[in-house]
Amino acid sequence: MVICNEVLLGDCRDELKKLPENYISACITDPPYNYEFIGHRWDNDEIERRIERITNSSTLVKNIPYGSGLAGGVRNKRWYERVQENILEYQNWCYEWAVPLYTTMKPGGVVAVFNSTRTIAHVQIALERAGFYTRDCLVYRRHSGIPKGLNAKEKLKKMGNPHYEDWEGWHSCLRNEWEAIIVVQKPLENNYLETVQKYGVGLFNTQTNAGTFQSNIIEGIQREKNEQFNVHCTVKPLALMKKLITIFVPLNEDHIVLDPFAGSGTTLVAAKKLGVNYIGIEIVPEYMDIIQKRLSLIHIENDESSEAQPEIPITQPQNLRLFD
Repeated sequence: MVICNEVLLGDCRDELKKLPENYISACITDPPYNYEFIGHRWDNDEIERRIERITNSSTLVKNIPYGSGLAGGVRNKRWYERVQENILEYQNWCYEWAVPLYTTMKPGGVVAVFNSTRTIAHVQIALERAGFYTRDCLVYRRHSGIPKGLNAKEKLKKMGNPHYEDWEGWHSCLRNEWEAIIVVQKPLENNYLETVQKYGVGLFNTQTNAGTFQSNIIEGIQREKNEQFNVHCTVKPLALMKKLITIFVPLNEDHIVLDPFAGSGTTLVAAKKLGVNYIGIEIVPEYMDIIQKRLSLIHIENDESSEAQPEIPITQPQNLRLFD
């Protein structure tokens, strides 16, 4: 069965089982974070519920876990118990898609998963439980706004506490300037060189455009303006996804990059631009039109033609050209 350059509609826990074994070269994905995870749902209805209209802008509300009864309130024993229950539920959900993902990954294939600094450990545990082993945790450093937490001084001042000045600078959180990207790998077949020669994956491309050795801190990524029709609320920068693909797979048609939480399709767009095959899975029907429209507008990079290029045909895995 050949599945390539397609976007599958459905729950990735089911759709991943339809992919062949040892098929995918790399998986780069941005699943719902634990503080977005309410009853296994992260869809248009949930997004609309979280949107607050402020003048002419839209702000996505992301309390932890927003809408589940865990945001705010008294931090009593039951509150912490419910937080723990939420963590375990989220880990189990991650494990449910990690198991079929493990099967379809090639030996040596890399899985890079975005998550918040507070929730990445839960994803890592689930992936390791499924059979992957951890290689690194990348830092995606980005700009951030004002911390959304308790300002002790201002709160005490409103309460009329005469000692509010003593709490200048004390808050309930730090300013968050980075997102975590956990990097795991399916076990090699004997060693790196045997795996690379047989499957074409297993190593990292460590050479940057500046000629330096690639760091595990990725910064200086410019955010592009989203297309007017792209209404998805958590779009990652295209340049970031292209960077990750470049690190984890050689840029040729021998490889397939997978995103089981495709969203608006940025991972797929990046792969197509780089001349790499892709497969996306998306559970929200409304996003399928956005993905397909973005893909249809792509011109493969380094091609001077003004016309959109056809999809790249699937080929069988070949030995890395270094060993020809």
